[in-house]
Amino acid sequence: MDDDANDMDLLRRFAGDGEQEAFAELVRRNLNLVHSAALRQVRSPQLAEDVAQSVFTDLARDAARLKPGTVLAAWLYQVTRRTAIDVVRREARRQLREQVAVEMNAMNSTSSDWAQVEPLLDDAMAALDDTDRTAVLLRYFENKSLRDVGVALGTSDDTAQKRVSRAVDRLRDFFAQRGVTVGASVLTAAVAANAVQAAPAGLVLTISAASTLAGATVAATTVKAIAMTILKKIAVTTALAAAVGVALYEARQLTALSKENQRLHQQLLPLTAQVQQLQRERDRATNRLSAVTTELADVSKQPTEVFKLRGQMGVLRQEKDAVGSKSALSKITADPETRKMMREQQKAGMTYIYAELAKRLQLKPEQTGQLNDLLADHVMESIDVITQALHDNRSSTEIDRLFSAQEAAMHAQVAALLGPDGLTQYTDYSRLLLSSLTGAQFEDSLTGDKDAKTEKRKKLSNAVQDELQVALVAAGLPPDYQTMPMLNFRNIASEETGERSLKLLGNTYARVAARANVFLTAEELVKFNEFGKKAIENNRAALLMNRKMMAPISK
Repeated sequence: MDDDANDMDLLRRFAGDGEQEAFAELVRRNLNLVHSAALRQVRSPQLAEDVAQSVFTDLARDAARLKPGTVLAAWLYQVTRRTAIDVVRREARRQLREQVAVEMNAMNSTSSDWAQVEPLLDDAMAALDDTDRTAVLLRYFENKSLRDVGVALGTSDDTAQKRVSRAVDRLRDFFAQRGVTVGASVLTAAVAANAVQAAPAGLVLTISAASTLAGATVAATTVKAIAMTILKKIAVTTALAAAVGVALYEARQLTALSKENQRLHQQLLPLTAQVQQLQRERDRATNRLSAVTTELADVSKQPTEVFKLRGQMGVLRQEKDAVGSKSALSKITADPETRKMMREQQKAGMTYIYAELAKRLQLKPEQTGQLNDLLADHVMESIDVITQALHDNRSSTEIDRLFSAQEAAMHAQVAALLGPDGLTQYTDYSRLLLSSLTGAQFEDSLTGDKDAKTEKRKKLSNAVQDELQVALVAAGLPPDYQTMPMLNFRNIASEETGERSLKLLGNTYARVAARANVFLTAEELVKFNEFGKKAIENNRAALLMNRKMMAPISK
């Protein structure tokens, strides 16, 4: 990797060509900045790693949309702050703030100057305007020269110096207003020495692997789509980016699932290496074929050599086709142990999604386990169907027929396990997932006391379900059509079907917003519209990345 390449060049290489090494280099360069900023705010090493993971996942998702003149360090810093604030608020609601504060106190610097500055630093940085904040980040967080700061800001060295000095004075004023008096030289020395600390060893590889694969396979995108993007970001852990699963953790489960997440992150690293190896094999075959073609043109007047080279070209074409016909995901899942690990993660995700159904049906533990096994197997089979459908370039009609047959077989298995009434409740529960989860996830944005929120949540869920049925009828779709984009695998296998589902979801949310003004406040309506818009954007990106990951590499 070229060390002289700037951040935006690397980002363009990743966004345009899918160059994972470029993204890994971006993570390596900026991880310490992101992790340190996160750590100061969330006050927990584990949560700081989660924030860093989320920030770089956002970067991978938004890479193509960043403007050419963006200063990446400033962008990452702002996203880190917003993400960390969300995490802190979440943890406060779950009454974990005291525990996290204790953990952070143990990590505070022994330096008296830094000990005074650190708790207020990120709030002080947030109070600066964008240009001043960028100047301080480049000069003292990343220890750039004034010339580098000037280039990034599009100014001269002298102007950059004035800009940095003015920003430092504003930081000092911020601290002084809060009872912390510190000189300019002491402040800048403390920030330069302590603001960016080395992140935990191995986190670069973990984040690079998970971020570039996140959403690129059914696993991560289902997590994002169901928990973090379709509805609203809540406490989520993407335990394995190459499997379809949801791993939402409650406060009481935080410690255990964090350890499991770390273990699965380590298992993900060799999978990423396999994907990169597959891409290198394809590139080598392409380069060798190109070289032989050139040589053939040079010796076209020598029949013996021509026949020999044509034979080599035939072999190379077969080799290239053999590599290119495989998808990145199929290369990974060819390993039995890896597939088994992925399947276990699916079961964990389905256990979460269908926990309420098991409770309603009063299933025994062994029945619950059998149901979750059926669901996990269904997901893994769907991955295989999607991969083959993309390989064979099947039409949307053929894809619909494949999945209809698969779903019929699944329903037969559920009926055999739970009986006819159990099957009816299963299909109803699955059909209502979008409406029930929308209400549940949007509840934190509602105002009023507990009873008022509960009532608004019920009305919102009912409105979603009512408008959804209207939209399904208008689209000529059956009433049990799965409307959560990442739980209906047709959307990955067929771009046409995916766009139809996204349009259906968008229309539904728009109609809900139009009728929700009778029970939502004006502020709540604004938040709901933002909520719906974000759902469409992130699901579209997730479906695209899934499709690319499962399609043959040559395509």
